[in-house]
Amino acid sequence: MTAHEFSKWLHERRDPARAVLVSRFFQVFPGGYAEHDQFLGIAVPMVREGVKKFRGIPPEQAVVLVRSPWHEERLAGLLSWTDTFARNPVESTQREIARLYLTHRGSIDNWDLVDSSSHLILGPWWETHPDPEMFWSLANSSVVWERRIAVLSTFHGIRNGRANSCWEICEKLLDDKHDLIHKATGWMLREAGKRDMEMLREFLHLHAHHMPRTMLRYAIEKLDLEERREWMRSR
Repeated sequence: MTAHEFSKWLHERRDPARAVLVSRFFQVFPGGYAEHDQFLGIAVPMVREGVKKFRGIPPEQAVVLVRSPWHEERLAGLLSWTDTFARNPVESTQREIARLYLTHRGSIDNWDLVDSSSHLILGPWWETHPDPEMFWSLANSSVVWERRIAVLSTFHGIRNGRANSCWEICEKLLDDKHDLIHKATGWMLREAGKRDMEMLREFLHLHAHHMPRTMLRYAIEKLDLEERREWMRSR
């Protein structure tokens, strides 16, 4: 099984009509955040089916997919990495995947690509091999996708009861101007709050009055209706 064979398999399943619809959804238009992207029109479950079918592609070879101009191929390459990372708990393999992920992060250029991979690769890798310099470099990046990678990488720790990085980066990004960061930080705050509601309320007491509305709305989704109304009125 090779990356080129996987690519051929994907192109055989392209759906031009669906590609048009998906392109609109992902804002493939002048000024949209995916202005120059290209889509084959393949549903995510089909891409995941291909990852299983072509399981075993070496991480270095999957770079061919990750660097593709086609969105679904980039997703396939990233999912191949996450699959290999999870199924091969060998430090050298995981180190190589984390390195490749960071090296080729310029190709991880849409929210679905970030959200399906960063917490499954950088999250667990940084858990055992902390790299605060790189983490904060991404958090401070001018590239929205790098900031989102940093935010979503905290999801692994959140799921395992360690949300310190989440609170820190969400506080850092309170003044971020991009709605995709507002959504990502709000989402992570909500997930952290599901595990520690008092910490979420403490964060809200400190910051709700100047949080972006989208960030706040996402963060409080799991609270009861009246409490949500109170927090929204606090802005």
